[in-house]
Amino acid sequence: LGSGSRMLENREEELTTVRVQDPRVQNEGSWNSYVDYKIFLHTNSKAFTAKTSCVRRRYREFVWLRRQLQKNAGLVPVPELPGKSAFFVGSTDEFIEKRRQGLQQFLEKVVQNVVLLSDSRLHLFLQSQLSVPEIEACVQGQGPQTVTEAILHYAMSNCGWVQ
Repeated sequence: LGSGSRMLENREEELTTVRVQDPRVQNEGSWNSYVDYKIFLHTNSKAFTAKTSCVRRRYREFVWLRRQLQKNAGLVPVPELPGKSAFFVGSTDEFIEKRRQGLQQFLEKVVQNVVLLSDSRLHLFLQSQLSVPEIEACVQGQGPQTVTEAILHYAMSNCGWVQ
């Protein structure tokens, strides 16, 4: 660790801000309605391909991400997600807001962990609009693009800002 910590001193501090915002109910009123959240990322970290990104993800995708991170992190503890709680007492808005805060805390802890940060699934989750199966294919080299290409393609398309 000796030489590595000296290197850190003479370069600017790496900062990554991740925000989970703007919960939106999709398919409202139908049996398959769900809430998705806007994930805004702003960073100067060399770990990230794009310095800013904005994607929408739903809770089920966070659950998938956590499972994948756990598989690959070895002994590194992966932060907890907010609970599913089918029997939530209080308003739906209150539940959605609690979950939003929990998802944000989850991502804040994840992006501060060097081991978890090295997982390309995390980067595709945060910086591309690929679905879970597309992320898997991309990570395994079976997609039309590499991980970096997928992120850059999304960043250039600006769809992260349209939403």
